[in-house]
Amino acid sequence: MKAQLSRRDALTLAAVGGVVFASRLVTGRILPTAQAADDFYFVQISDTHWGFDDPKVNPDPHATLLKSVAAINSVSPAPDFVIFTGDLTHKTKDPVTRRKRMAEFKEIVGGIKVPKIYFLPGEHDAADDRGGAFKEFFGETHQSFTHKGIYFATIDNVSDPDGIVGADQLAWLQRELGALHPTQPVVLFTHRPLFDLKQDWDWFTKDGAQAIELLKPFQSATVFYGHVHQENHHVTGNVSHISARSAMYPLPAAGSQPKKAPLPWDPAAADHGIGWREVGMGSGAATLKEYPTI
Repeated sequence: MKAQLSRRDALTLAAVGGVVFASRLVTGRILPTAQAADDFYFVQISDTHWGFDDPKVNPDPHATLLKSVAAINSVSPAPDFVIFTGDLTHKTKDPVTRRKRMAEFKEIVGGIKVPKIYFLPGEHDAADDRGGAFKEFFGETHQSFTHKGIYFATIDNVSDPDGIVGADQLAWLQRELGALHPTQPVVLFTHRPLFDLKQDWDWFTKDGAQAIELLKPFQSATVFYGHVHQENHHVTGNVSHISARSAMYPLPAAGSQPKKAPLPWDPAAADHGIGWREVGMGSGAATLKEYPTI
């Protein structure tokens, strides 16, 4: 990768490890003329699993996050914001270790030179203490903001050990979306998929259908998520669901093997499943292509 990327490059290239660049969202739809946003892009990084250590899966697990930070900082101009969609840290039952990992993670990503960074919890971060430690370091587990004509919301579907969005958060989202016009482009960020991708692998949200139902009135609605450690595209009615690769290790495609487990590192492989994505916005259609990190 060259030392500095141009604005043109930045709209079509993603950096290292589970990173998504997007411009004039969302997912191949032209924004309605009255709602057209200024061109911009953001970076999504998912499943960094800081604290993970298994050389059979990733021979240098401590380098990936550092390389991602350096890659983002090489882009000129900088992205408008960066969002981490969960599993910032790797699961531990020890609350002291959990907080140590979160502190280390926060210090590293604090070096990203962007105006704003958003954080979502993953179940590795939050399921054991209902998001207690996460909130200490990163604030609320769900929030909303509008940026250049697009409404964004982050949804927490991991802090409850049952893996649900929950009645309170659904009511909040209903109030938020109820104030918007149907032509308003809407983007949700979650960790788990809202639809049932594979229930016995925990790749679903028990009440996710209720959140999807709230998106039905909108002409342009997209959900970006993580958790599954691979790119996956799915459509439910008018809603597009797109997952990001992990920045740490890949998982197999749903149902492709008997058990869900990290895929072993293959030094001869051209693509290790932790990659970067090209998102090119053309005349009404998005083009996406994944590139290997190494």
